Amino acid sequence: MAEAALVFDDREYTRSQIDALVNGYARSLSAHGVEAGARVALMSSNRPEFVAATYAIWQLGAAVVLISPAWKATEVRHALAVSEATIGVGDSPVLASLAPMLDLDEPVTPSPEPVRSSEPDPEADAVLVFSSGTTGMPKAVRHSHRSLRAAIVHWRDALQMTSADRIQVVTPPSHILGLLNIVTAMDVGARIRLERRFDLDLLLRRIAEDRITIEMAVAPIALAIASHPALETFDLSSLRYIMWGATPVTHSVADTVTRRTGVEWVPAYGASEIPVIACNPLDGPRLDSVGKTVPGVELRIVDLDTGSPVPLGAPGEIQLRAPSLMTGYLPPDANHEAFDDGWYRTGDVGYVDDDGWIFLTDRSKEMIKTRGFQVAPAEVESVLHTHPAVADCAVFGVPDSVIGERIVAAVALSGPAADDELIEAVAERLATYKCPSEIVVVDDIPRLPSGKVLRRVLKENHGCPADK
Repeated sequence: MAEAALVFDDREYTRSQIDALVNGYARSLSAHGVEAGARVALMSSNRPEFVAATYAIWQLGAAVVLISPAWKATEVRHALAVSEATIGVGDSPVLASLAPMLDLDEPVTPSPEPVRSSEPDPEADAVLVFSSGTTGMPKAVRHSHRSLRAAIVHWRDALQMTSADRIQVVTPPSHILGLLNIVTAMDVGARIRLERRFDLDLLLRRIAEDRITIEMAVAPIALAIASHPALETFDLSSLRYIMWGATPVTHSVADTVTRRTGVEWVPAYGASEIPVIACNPLDGPRLDSVGKTVPGVELRIVDLDTGSPVPLGAPGEIQLRAPSLMTGYLPPDANHEAFDDGWYRTGDVGYVDDDGWIFLTDRSKEMIKTRGFQVAPAEVESVLHTHPAVADCAVFGVPDSVIGERIVAAVALSGPAADDELIEAVAERLATYKCPSEIVVVDDIPRLPSGKVLRRVLKENHGCPADK
């Protein structure tokens, strides 16, 4: 019997079984009117059907619009509007209430024959993922089949992933990293262990039971591993490394895991707009750098004030060009400030040394990076402003060793309102990871004459170092 290509709970799927499921979903979607050029919303938990539905949409020449299963109706409604997706696939009652949805909990008949066998147009949209912007609601990041293919090659080569590897996927596949892990493993024929959710003991047991060779971790997972009282009792000897992504490496956490298990970390750097920017070499990773640019990615550092390139070692904004660069944002007006003469402006501040190592030092954008996600302050502020007791508000992030940053909301009140009441108001409209963990009541919100919030002042008043 053929070896399993995908494992979920106690179910195993060979590649031919996955292909048959893909064909089955493609037939169902085609019967619902999905054709080349369409955009299909996919809002699903971690499950094998997510994988099959993704490839089914691509088989029809349509684009996948990835929506986080944690999102609430306000966010999903916006995603459908900005992407112009008119049909959905998933297991979410929220999506089902807003658009016709092919339910992944309903059985589909596998088929040996594909609906459409021709290759999609390389320039056509393949996937749209959402990356929050400082203007409020999330922007859709468009990737063509060509740019996604380039990202797969970059990730494959950076990880040196082959058909001999076994990778465990815990992160949500609606996030660019989760999707990239899946499609890269499928491309090279590596075995995928897909987990419903993060469960530390289960994750560690699976490494031993399945002889996992590549594990991915964001900061909260890394801390959980380092803090496990019985970590030494798990056999992690099959791991080639653990990849650290989404947030800067916490040295003490990484060192603790390596000391207790012998497994090394490999930091990497990417974004929804360019999924793979840099990665540490596997034969000599270091924790103080995100690595070196992967082949095919061009990087330059420019002065924050003048926009002119700076010499090696000097800090500035990181700008990039690459075949894996997104096609652009939706809505289109978000593209104007995203590019500088063809270079993508990351908003990250850093420098490159003489040997090509990249060091991140700051962010020029106001995004809050928490639990591996980016949160736009304006999005949270727009919800708080709807509360009748909130006269004004401003949201900012403060450092947190576990999740990257905590979200804090400063509010000026015009009437009585409890902290829990304000947090709950956000929770009803937005995903849990976007909710403030703390409410700070202030007399007024510091602003420039233009109306721009002085978040630097709020952070200083909160006891945080000022942004550079």
